[in-house]
Amino acid sequence: MDFKKLFLKGIDFEDFLEQADENSRKKIEDIYGKINFNDKLVERINEINKKVKVLVFAESWCPDCIAAVPVLIKMAKTSGVIDYAILPKEGNEELLENYKYDGKPRIPTFIFLDENYRELGNYVEIPAKIKEIYEKGMQADYILARRNYRNGLYSDMIAEEFLNIIEGR
Repeated sequence: MDFKKLFLKGIDFEDFLEQADENSRKKIEDIYGKINFNDKLVERINEINKKVKVLVFAESWCPDCIAAVPVLIKMAKTSGVIDYAILPKEGNEELLENYKYDGKPRIPTFIFLDENYRELGNYVEIPAKIKEIYEKGMQADYILARRNYRNGLYSDMIAEEFLNIIEGR
């Protein structure tokens, strides 16, 4: 997969918002406005000492994208060393075959790359802690966790997972 070529085809956050319907745009902007990383996360974000590129497959109508994309954007603006490009899932399903969760390509999919477009790691759809709840079959807990995630209550958890990928943890 030619990550550089894909990256150059992507759009920025402003264009992503521009393409969104009014309801989705409002939700994305609302979650972005609520993000207030804790001091420890801000310190880790500011300590990133290398250029990072993130290829994001997302759709503005997707509740999981609405929750996670603003976290990356806030991190990028905080750090100054994270660059990103957003691509739609539609038309790129074949590219997402290597990034399945529960047997299917999912969005959002974030592919973290170094400055030479080599993959550092990826994040697919939801945080690992929510995946653990799902895999344990705890349906009521899963529904509650998913609802809280989609309402932007896990921004720090998402940022921590992103940082762990960037830092190679």
